[in-house]
Amino acid sequence: MLTSLYVRHFAVVEEAEVTFGPGLTVVSGETGAGKSLLVDALMLLAGARADSGMVREGCDRAELAAEFDLSALPDARAWLEREELDDEGACQLRRVIRAEGSSRAWINGRPANASQLGELATLLVEIHGQHEHQALLSRNHQLALLDAFAGHEALAAQVRELATQWRELGARIRKLSGGENREQRLELLRHETAELEKWALPPAELAELEASHKRLSNAGRLAEGAAGVVELLDGDSEFALRRALGRAHAELGKLAAIDPRLRAMLELLDDASIQLGEAADGLGRYAQDVDLDPERYTEVDNHLARLHELARRHRLPAAELHERWATRQAELAELEGAGGVLEKLASERVRLERDYAAAAGELGQSRRDAAGRLSGEVSALMAELGMAGGRLVVEVEPAEGDEPDAQGRERCELLVSANPGQPPRALRKVASGGELARISLAIEVATLGKDSIGTMVFDEVDTGIGGAVAEVVGQKLRALGAERQVLCVTHLPQVAAQGHAHLRVSKHSEGDTTRTQIDKLDDPGRRDELARMLGGVEISRETRAHAKQMLERAQSA
Repeated sequence: MLTSLYVRHFAVVEEAEVTFGPGLTVVSGETGAGKSLLVDALMLLAGARADSGMVREGCDRAELAAEFDLSALPDARAWLEREELDDEGACQLRRVIRAEGSSRAWINGRPANASQLGELATLLVEIHGQHEHQALLSRNHQLALLDAFAGHEALAAQVRELATQWRELGARIRKLSGGENREQRLELLRHETAELEKWALPPAELAELEASHKRLSNAGRLAEGAAGVVELLDGDSEFALRRALGRAHAELGKLAAIDPRLRAMLELLDDASIQLGEAADGLGRYAQDVDLDPERYTEVDNHLARLHELARRHRLPAAELHERWATRQAELAELEGAGGVLEKLASERVRLERDYAAAAGELGQSRRDAAGRLSGEVSALMAELGMAGGRLVVEVEPAEGDEPDAQGRERCELLVSANPGQPPRALRKVASGGELARISLAIEVATLGKDSIGTMVFDEVDTGIGGAVAEVVGQKLRALGAERQVLCVTHLPQVAAQGHAHLRVSKHSEGDTTRTQIDKLDDPGRRDELARMLGGVEISRETRAHAKQMLERAQSA
């Protein structure tokens, strides 16, 4: 549900923040005041194309932001988690449009592109009255709407799952059978497996091999260096560390005989002498034991060279070659034993086809039954909404292809005849925005509560109607608002009276500056606005009384 909308320096709006609640919110205002700016803002937040003309004159950028409550929108929450844009159940869309024409967008404070805005918005809000940004014009959405109306979601899910299993099984069969390339693949796998088994090493063994190579390649330097350090520690030179330490020990011993407090220092020199001797002995043995075997060095060097060659060929780090050997070995074993496995898979695929045919046949019959009911209900509502003689035909036709399809064996197309005598045409080809909006309203009312969109916006829904039909439109919108959040831009008092909340858009001019203001009306304000919509500039006492009656009748219905 949309909870708030903020706009700043957008068209003629300097700054406005509007909060929304559940139910039907109507938006009214004089012609040219900018009633549709709220709808335009939502469309931009839904990823619509932006241009510099949307930035208020004299400003460097326009800012738009909307917040949604996702407590009843699990699909939107799942999308945010999948895209790693979730923020503890919150959902904020923000967009900045600069005067030079560029724009940036954020979802929950993280940068997003227009495509991501569009994907998320289809799960949050549905805008009726314009050809663009309407899921209802999509044939896939029409099929989903028919399925939801029929109430056979579980059956549709079963068909989808069976088709997915059939497709995955087919991919596995193709992989195992290999066709003409199977023998070539087997030969390649045998060669690669043997080669990797000979040279590839687990990470720990590879690390030890690399350490051995480093030692062997530097053996001469290591032996010479260790012997040199032994000479410095315990050589024949008078500057050898052990000789110097002996002299220091003798001198300190004399001093300790005078002052016993120096005995502790003398013990430290004893310990140092012992440790120095052990270090010299150890380094001496190391210098004698350093491996100077050139044959071993050649062997290790050759092994590493083969590993680096394999790593380059497989496009992997050398440390991952052992894991590649394991996967190649598993694939080889699977292909070599494919005969029996293929028989089982073929049998399983036949069973899946049989189960799919049964489930898809049942789904198709349910769709055809529901199509007739939906056609009748929407056609009746179209007559109530001022489209007498108009009708909706829900056409269910076979899908192309014989293979199991996740959507079933049918496709759906909504055909509409807006006037008597006109042949039905595809809904997506209906030209009139007003007709399209009322047809959409009729479909939404007929399928009340059947889809998961939390907020519906109707713009131009009352174009070309009035009187009793306008009151019916308002009643239908209010009924829709009892199930979900509805925002409706209107110029008809009969529709505005049905709102659970009322926003008024007004335009004010000060010299060369024009500003649009958006106000949420209280009960007296609603009565005055309805009176203005009924009576024009001059509002009489009778007009105000009529407006009060309309509000009371709507609230008591």
